[in-house]
Amino acid sequence: MDIKILVATHKKYDMPSEDIYLPIHVGREGKEDLGYQGDNQGENISLKNSNYCELTGLYWAWKNLQCDVIGLSHYRRYFTDKSKFEVAKNKNNKMDLILNKQDIEKILKNADIIVPKKRNYYIETIYSHYKNAHHIKDLDETRNIIEELYPEYLENFDRVMNGKTIHLYNMFVMKKELFDEYCEWLFNILFELEKRVDISDYDAYQSRIFGFISERLFNVWILQKHMLSREIDVINIESIEWMPKIINFMKRKFK
Repeated sequence: MDIKILVATHKKYDMPSEDIYLPIHVGREGKEDLGYQGDNQGENISLKNSNYCELTGLYWAWKNLQCDVIGLSHYRRYFTDKSKFEVAKNKNNKMDLILNKQDIEKILKNADIIVPKKRNYYIETIYSHYKNAHHIKDLDETRNIIEELYPEYLENFDRVMNGKTIHLYNMFVMKKELFDEYCEWLFNILFELEKRVDISDYDAYQSRIFGFISERLFNVWILQKHMLSREIDVINIESIEWMPKIINFMKRKFK
């Protein structure tokens, strides 16, 4: 089985040694060559990276990469299996704890897709969280587009937005034919949204609008397709500073 897991990065970093992992320099156009696969070769949207984030890497893979199974990780964030912590010889080397080819093949025998374990926002819905953190008009316009282009998805869109749990990071592993189907659906919506919204006054963070929106849409697509998902832990290669994250979350919630 030919498996390729994209490792989205914008800088030089320690990468997994196993050849199923393909580091991809997202936003490569006009930038220094890091020695990784660039998302600016072939048909691409590399120049849109400041708005689309890791999705420029997904678009490149959709249009240019051939394989049986495809996935996405980030240079600091990978899927892991807790059982690996028990057998790893060097637990300080977190690269030893990420999923390998054998792990992925075993999981996909009984699942359509590998996804991160859901985050639970507990005190707010996915919709209200977006409203507190971003420009809600963009999410509302996304709903309008789905109602126009994919009305059969509208019920599950509302179900995701009214819920409190969500798969984040745009991370996954699935068969390439499913991935191709997902990308066609996703980019049809996002390109239409790009035509309708004015982000000229957004700061650098809010300008990542299409990356933020896609995280929500990914959950809608999975639900609509009745996909058999296997939720897997995500390991961060670097330590996470949780206190600033919690403080910022509370500020957004009660501002």
